Amino acid sequence: MKPLSTITVTSDLPDALAPLRELALNLRWTWRRQTVDLFRSLDPRAFVASGENPIAMLSLVPAGRLAEASRDEAFLTRMRSEIGDLRTYLDSGRWFQRTVPGAQGGGGGTSVAYFSMEFGITPTLPIYSGGLGILAGDHLKSASDLGVPLVAVGLLYQWGYFSQSLDRSGWQQEDYRLNDPSQLPVEPVRGADGEQLRVAVTLPGAREVAIAVWTAQVGRVPLLLLDSNVESNDEQARQITDRLYGGDHEHRILQEIVLGIGGVRAVEAYSALVGAPAPSVFHLNEGHAGFSGLERVGRRMQAGTGFSEAVAEVRAGTVFTTHTPVPAGIDRFDAAQLRSHLDADGSGLSRLIPSLPVEAALALGIEEGGDVFNMAQLGFRIAQRSNGVAELHGAVSRAMFQDLYPGSDVPEVPIGSVTNGVHRRTWTSDHMDDLYKKALGDVDISSLSDWSALSTLTDHELTETRDALRADLVSMARRHVKDSWLRRGAVEAELAWTDHILDPHALTIGFARRVSTYKRLTLMLSDPERLRRILLDETRPVQIVVAGKSHPADRPGKEFLQQLVQFADDHGVRHRIAFLPDYDIRMASVLIAGSDVWLNNPVRPEEASGTSGMKAVLNGGLTFSVSDGWWDEMKDDDAGWTIPTADVADQARRDEIEADALYEILEQSIVPLFYERDARGMQRGWMTKVRSSLVTVAPQITAGRMVRDYVTDLYLPAARAAAAFTADPARAGEFTTWKAEVQEAWPAVSVQNVSLEGVRGAAATTGDELTLVADVELGRLRDTDVLIEAVLGEIGAGDEIIEPQLIPLRRGEDGRWAARFALAAPGEVGFTVRITPQHPVLASRAELGLVATA
Repeated sequence: MKPLSTITVTSDLPDALAPLRELALNLRWTWRRQTVDLFRSLDPRAFVASGENPIAMLSLVPAGRLAEASRDEAFLTRMRSEIGDLRTYLDSGRWFQRTVPGAQGGGGGTSVAYFSMEFGITPTLPIYSGGLGILAGDHLKSASDLGVPLVAVGLLYQWGYFSQSLDRSGWQQEDYRLNDPSQLPVEPVRGADGEQLRVAVTLPGAREVAIAVWTAQVGRVPLLLLDSNVESNDEQARQITDRLYGGDHEHRILQEIVLGIGGVRAVEAYSALVGAPAPSVFHLNEGHAGFSGLERVGRRMQAGTGFSEAVAEVRAGTVFTTHTPVPAGIDRFDAAQLRSHLDADGSGLSRLIPSLPVEAALALGIEEGGDVFNMAQLGFRIAQRSNGVAELHGAVSRAMFQDLYPGSDVPEVPIGSVTNGVHRRTWTSDHMDDLYKKALGDVDISSLSDWSALSTLTDHELTETRDALRADLVSMARRHVKDSWLRRGAVEAELAWTDHILDPHALTIGFARRVSTYKRLTLMLSDPERLRRILLDETRPVQIVVAGKSHPADRPGKEFLQQLVQFADDHGVRHRIAFLPDYDIRMASVLIAGSDVWLNNPVRPEEASGTSGMKAVLNGGLTFSVSDGWWDEMKDDDAGWTIPTADVADQARRDEIEADALYEILEQSIVPLFYERDARGMQRGWMTKVRSSLVTVAPQITAGRMVRDYVTDLYLPAARAAAAFTADPARAGEFTTWKAEVQEAWPAVSVQNVSLEGVRGAAATTGDELTLVADVELGRLRDTDVLIEAVLGEIGAGDEIIEPQLIPLRRGEDGRWAARFALAAPGEVGFTVRITPQHPVLASRAELGLVATA
C-alpha cells in the first residue's frame, strides 16, 4: 500500500546530552579520536548511517537510546571529559601566546584573515576538491593547535565538488550531491537581532546579491562560509555558490567576487559582532581571493586616502601564496569582462567597490597587451610578501614572474617559499599514533624538531603495525572495487573475484592525486608487459592501488584515467592493480597509511609541492618520487628512492627514459629490499629505512612547522608593516610621494668610473684585500634613498654572475663610493656596481623594479 504522504522523524537530545552538540559542531573531533569514539559508542549503526558525521547522526539515534545514554553514568563521564578537554583546548595559551610578545594578554598586534576557495577538513563538510583544499584545512587545524589568532573565509557550496564513478568502459562519470546545511557541521552566524548575518555585493544592472554567512568551528579557528543561495536573490545569483570549480569564466569571476569582496565585508561584520579585533594580516591562499585586496583599497579610499597610498597600506598587511608552477593553472580573465563588473555604469568609478578607480585597479592585474587580467599578477601586486609552497617551487615562481620586477635577477625576485606540510594528528593512523605515543609520549610532537626517539621502535613493532595498515587497505580496496563494478552495471554473481583481489602481505604501492597530464598517472603503463611481470612475480609480487579524480573539463586527464582503469580491468592483472573511484579524505586516510611505498612521478618542475606523500611518511610509508615539489629539498637515499630526471626537450622521450628508471629502481632496489628477510623473518633492511624516514623526514613535513614558518617569516613582518601605517597615518602619503619622486628621478641615476684597487693587472691572490671604487650620480635623490652595492661572484653560463656576494659601498670624504673586501676562493670572479631604491616600507629592493648598474 502506498503512503498518502511522508514525514521525517528525528530525535531531540535530552538536556543531559546537550554537550554532544557542542562537540559535534567543533571540528576538532576530526583530529581527536577519543571524541569520534564517543559518538560511535552512542549508536554504532547511526554513526555509520550518517557517514560518520556526528552532527547528522544525532537526529538518527532512537529516542530510547538517547534516554538510556542520558542515564548511563559511564557514558556521561566520558562526555564530560571530552567537553572539558575541548574547552581547555580552546581557552589555554599555546605556542603563539608563549612566543609572540603581548599575545598572551590578547595583544600582540597580529590577527590573520585566511582566504581560500576550498577547505578540506572532513568529508562531512564537502567543500574541497583536492590538494589546495586539503592544504587549507591542515593550515586551519595547525593554526588552531598553535593558538594563531586566525579567521578563515571560504564558500558554502550547494553541491560542492563532484562524486566520481565509472561507466563500463572506464570513463569518468560526475555526480553532484546536494549539501543540506542542517546536516553539515555549520551554524548560521546570527546578528544582534537573531537573524542570520548577511553582507551584499552589487553586480551590473544594480543587482544587489545578498550573501548569508555561516560558520564552521575548526578548533579555535572560525571558518566563515559565504552562501548566495538566499531566497531574496534571483535564480542566477543563487547559483553563484552552487559548485566548486564549475561553470565558465563569468561564473568563476562571480564566485571570486563573493569570496574576495564579500569575504572582507563578512570578516568586518563578524569581527564587530563577536568583539574580535579586525585582522591586521590578510593571507590569500592562491589568486582566487585577489579581489579582497581591491575591496580593502576601496575602503581606504572611501575614508579619504588616495589610490597609491591605499595600495601601499593594503600591500603592507597582505600575504599571497601561489600554488602553481605552470601558467595554465592561473585564473586569467578577459579584461573587458572584468571591467564590466567593476565599471558597470561607465563612470570610471566602481559601484561594486565604491570609490575605487577602475582603470587604476585593473592595471594591477592586466598583462602586457591589455587584454587579459591575471589573478596571480594581482596577488603579487596587492601583497608585499609572497611565497611558493616548496623551495623548488619558489625558484620556479621567481623565474615565472620575473617580468613583474624589471631589472632584478631571478634570485632577487621577492617571492620566497614556505614548504607545505600536513596535519599530523589528522593523517596519522590510530595504529601508527600508538607507536608515536610509545616512543615520544602523549604530546603534540608537531612542535618537536627532534623525533630521534622513533629510532627505538623495533622491527617487530613496525612490522605488526605496517601489516595491520596494509590489511585495512586491502579490505577497503576490495569493497570499493566491488561497489564500483556494481555501479558500472555488473551483477553480484560475476563479482566473486573482487573478494580476493590484492594480498595483505604483498608489497603495496599507492598512487593517488588529481588526474592531470603533468602528474603522469600512466607513466607506470609505459611498458605494459614489463609492468605485468613486476606485478605477477610468483615469489615477489607487487600490487598498486590508484585513486584520483580528473576535472570534468579535462578530457586528456580523463583519457589517462580510462587507460589506467582499462589496464586494471584486465583479467590477468586485476588482482594486482586496483583503481578506487571517488577519492576523498576518508579513503585517503586508509590508502596513504596502508601503502608501503608512495609513488609520485610528475613532470619536473611542474609539481608545486604535493602533500599526499608526506601523509604516507607519517605512517611509515617510503617515498618513491621524481625530484620535484617537497621531495626535491628533503630527498634522502636512506629514507626513499628518487627517480632521475631526464634532461631532454622531447616529452615522449623524457617519459620513456624516466619510466625505464622507475621500473629499474622498482625491480632492482625496492622489491628485493621489501622481500629480504633475516633469520627471524624480519624485514631488517626495510624497517631500517622506515625508521630513517620517520626520524629525518617526518619532522620536516608537519603543518605545525609550516604554520610556524608562516607566522615568523610572513605574518609577523606583515603585521608590523601594517601597524606602521596605522600608527602614522601620514606614512602612506610620505611613502607614495617618495616613490613618485624616486621614479621621476631615476633616469638620472648612474654608476660611472668603476675601478678595482689592489689587483696586479687582472689577477689577485686569495686573501688579498681589494677596494672597489665608483663614481655615483644620484641626481635629486639623497644618499638615504638608495642602496649602492658591489656585486661579486663566479661567472657562469651566459657570462652572468652566479650566486653573487653583495657588499654595500660607502661615500668617502672625496665624494666617491667605495667598499673594501677580500677574495676567499680562487676562480674567475666578475664584479659590478648597482643602485636600488631603499625605504623602510619596502620589504624587498626589487619591489619598485628600479635598478641602475655600471
